[in-house]
Amino acid sequence: MVLKSVRMRVNGNWVNVKIPPDRMLLDLLREDLSLTGTKKGCERGECGACTIIMNGKTTLSCLIPALKADGADILTVEGMAQRDQLHPLQEAFWENGAVQCGYCTPGMLLSAKALLDENQEPTIEEVKMAISGNLCRCTGYTKIIQAIQVASGKIRKKMGTLESAEEEKKPSDGAGMCRGKR
Repeated sequence: MVLKSVRMRVNGNWVNVKIPPDRMLLDLLREDLSLTGTKKGCERGECGACTIIMNGKTTLSCLIPALKADGADILTVEGMAQRDQLHPLQEAFWENGAVQCGYCTPGMLLSAKALLDENQEPTIEEVKMAISGNLCRCTGYTKIIQAIQVASGKIRKKMGTLESAEEEKKPSDGAGMCRGKR
C-alpha cells in the first residue's frame, strides 16, 4: 500500500506523518502520535469519546479520514494543560467529582472547552446542548454540568470579567439532562 503524507498542527506542534490513505484521524492520533487521551468508543460518531477540537470546532475524530485533516489545527485533551498548570476545566472536573471511570472525560472536556471559548458565561441549557453528543454512563451529568459552570467562573475571574467570587452562579444540579444532536 502506498503511504500518503499528512501535515497538521497538533496541540501546538506541527507534525508530518506518513499513513495509509484509509487511516481515520482517531487512529492517527492514538497509534501514530501516541495521544491516547482521545478515546475509541463506538467508532460511529454516537458516543463522543473521540471528540477533539479541529480548526476551532468540536469534531468526532472517528468519522474523519486523516487525510482530510491535512493542514488542520487540532487540540486533544493532552494539549489543554499549559506547562504544569491544568486548564480550569480540568481543575473543575477534578474538584467537583465530575470524573468517575474517565472514559468520557476527554471528549467532555473538549466539548466544554469549545463552548467556553465561544461563550464564557453559558446557561445551563447551553452547557447541556454543548455536551449532548458525549455519553457518560457513570455520573448522570450533574457533576459534569456543575464542573463546567465552575470552570466558567474560574475563566472569567482569571480574565477579569468576573468582578467578585460572589457573582459566580451557583452550580445547578443538571436535572433534566437530555441528549440532543451535534
